[in-house]
Amino acid sequence: MEKNETTILDDRGFVKINGDEAKSFLQNIVTNNIEKITDNFTLFSSIFTPQGKYLYEFFILKFEDGYLLECEKKLTLGIIEIFNFYKLRSKVNLIDVSKKYTNIIISLEKFKEITKTQHMKDPVLSCKEGSTLSYENERIYLDSRHKDLGAKIITKIENTENIIKKLDLKKIDKKNYYEKSFALGIPQLNLDKLKNKIFGIENNLDELSGIDFKKGCYIGQENTSRIKLRNKLRRRILPVKKIEGEIFENDIIKYKDIEIGKIMIDKPYSYALIKIVEPNLSEFINAELTCGVSKVKILKPNWIS
Repeated sequence: MEKNETTILDDRGFVKINGDEAKSFLQNIVTNNIEKITDNFTLFSSIFTPQGKYLYEFFILKFEDGYLLECEKKLTLGIIEIFNFYKLRSKVNLIDVSKKYTNIIISLEKFKEITKTQHMKDPVLSCKEGSTLSYENERIYLDSRHKDLGAKIITKIENTENIIKKLDLKKIDKKNYYEKSFALGIPQLNLDKLKNKIFGIENNLDELSGIDFKKGCYIGQENTSRIKLRNKLRRRILPVKKIEGEIFENDIIKYKDIEIGKIMIDKPYSYALIKIVEPNLSEFINAELTCGVSKVKILKPNWIS
């Protein structure tokens, strides 16, 4: 995206979370440290199964008298359902406000410009992933996973056009944003295809600041920490570029007749669960691979160590 370009992500959902025990409730179940959330910092996090399998991912920001959770819209009800399962008698309210709010994407450069108008004490620090500020009574945060994805303005739907006009923004197709996300190797669409099929850490949440390994217990913490601390991670979700043919979910990817991965998300942007050892990822990262009856190449994001 160019500096003054914007897109509206109408496929994002929102859950308002408040109540006397909202903070402790979230702290006990999600993978990141809720204590880090402030008016100036937004968190990327997830929820796993007790075995450490991936269920959902989301952003959590400070909001009114509690928190606002942002996620893929079609998964909103599923997230509320799993939270209600763990809520028991906790004094927590979970309200789907997806029809009330929307998400305006702005570029990193535009976010930097806004921070200067807000007279931030430390403009360098304010441009770190997760940095959050207020503008015209709206919340803006720099993507907590990767700042090259830009920032998000969370606003009431009826205020959208007014904000775009005030910031002198030009609307472009949201496809541009998702293509950028694919180029960075960060899946954001059809994440339900990963649900309960992979370990949460295999979805790169450790590399995208989605897991705090120093916080206390959370659901799936024991197995997740064991994989990380004992260097047992053997597979990761990685983007797949089509060279020839079509890509379908569950297609097997092979390198020298060795099965090294499987397509998990086929469309609109393809991602596969890929072996990173035995054989080592470096052996085939630039190779032309067979995928079902097609040819593909695995892409390695530069942020993966």
